[in-house]
Amino acid sequence: MTARYYTPADALLISFDQAMRTIFGQPATTGRGNPADHAAETDLSQTEQREAARLMRVNHTGEVCAQALYQGQALTAKLDTVRGRMEQAAHEENDHLAWCDARLQELSSRPSVFNPLFYAGAFAIGALAGKAGDRWSLGFVAETEHQVIAHLNSHLERLPAADQRSRAILEQMREDEARHATEALAAGGARLPLPVRALMKGVSRVMTGATYWA
Repeated sequence: MTARYYTPADALLISFDQAMRTIFGQPATTGRGNPADHAAETDLSQTEQREAARLMRVNHTGEVCAQALYQGQALTAKLDTVRGRMEQAAHEENDHLAWCDARLQELSSRPSVFNPLFYAGAFAIGALAGKAGDRWSLGFVAETEHQVIAHLNSHLERLPAADQRSRAILEQMREDEARHATEALAAGGARLPLPVRALMKGVSRVMTGATYWA
């Protein structure tokens, strides 16, 4: 079977469709079960439920941004192998998006109103990373995942102790992110310069601060 060829216009239309599915719909997942299914639901106080919902909203937006980054990088990747790697990683990240969305509903909450804005910004950043070259693009993936892992560790510490369902989701996400980072470096990713890493952390702080409240 030969690989299907997409024109630039086709690629843009596919990217637009994926954006709409990510922000407003149900993107295709790998079919993995939700880790929360193996954790019992426990009674949370109103304060605990509100805090858990805010943290899971931040994580949901983080997965929206991850989708945008991967799709932007896939659009501008120079090697088919790298493009395929980005697309596969994005597909796996859809699992995280679906799990966070389901947990938000269980917590009687909703996704962030800022998701469309952050998706657009992350897509542009991903596309620029892809244009910089595949080594830098893969390095960008690795650094992003390392920062996400640190962010997940923080949330695992802040989650109410009784919220085992949210905890199960975040622990599986952390495991997947670590694997994505390792694979990106093994594929030839370059370590990003310190100023770039610092800028990424600054942008992340803006995103998390905004989505925690809305």
